[in-house]
Amino acid sequence: MDNKKSKLSIFTNGFIKENPILVLVLGTCPTLAVSTQGSNGIGMGLCVTFVLTFSNIFISALKKIIPDKVRIPCYIVVISTFVTVLQLLLQAYLPELNKSLGLYVPLIVVNCIILGRAEAFANKNSVIDSTLDGLGMGLGYTCALTIMACIRELLGAGTLFGHVVTANLFSPMSIFVLAPGGFFTFGCIIAALNKLTKGKREKKQKENKCLGCGNADGCPAAEEGGC
Repeated sequence: MDNKKSKLSIFTNGFIKENPILVLVLGTCPTLAVSTQGSNGIGMGLCVTFVLTFSNIFISALKKIIPDKVRIPCYIVVISTFVTVLQLLLQAYLPELNKSLGLYVPLIVVNCIILGRAEAFANKNSVIDSTLDGLGMGLGYTCALTIMACIRELLGAGTLFGHVVTANLFSPMSIFVLAPGGFFTFGCIIAALNKLTKGKREKKQKENKCLGCGNADGCPAAEEGGC
């Protein structure tokens, strides 16, 4: 049971607790650049998920072979290989998405999220755990990027995934599809997440303190959630 719970926690860690965009604040440049349309958010997120997952798998599998002194160059070679495969697939099957994302597809090679997970997780854990970490972090990135892109598209263009939604109700605020609107939306989403998770985090900290207290049994403060 503990093993299953551990695997699940690895997978879900990237959704909220260590979300690459909203908590770790990694990959901010492509996040702000491509999050002007909901379709771009989903497309970029899934591209990063693909590269992140397969990079984690190979780096974890090769961690005992790769010399420690040259591990970073080796990681970049592995990552760039999968980015090349991804770009060829996009050019062949999804040319419109490839054109829309443009330069930010090859720049996945230097995305801090992928290299960071390779260094912090994949080279220290099993292939299965690294796969779950890659999928969880990638999907967490995709969700956050898509939410941000949908908000910016809806307010800035009055559309959602290219379909008119609010453009006939009020004039779109074009600043939201520009850089200032991107920073503003980014900051508001981070603030909202902090507000929603702060209470839970403080309650958990109080509970952890009470667990180590010899007087926890019968303590009114412990019964209320913490000292």
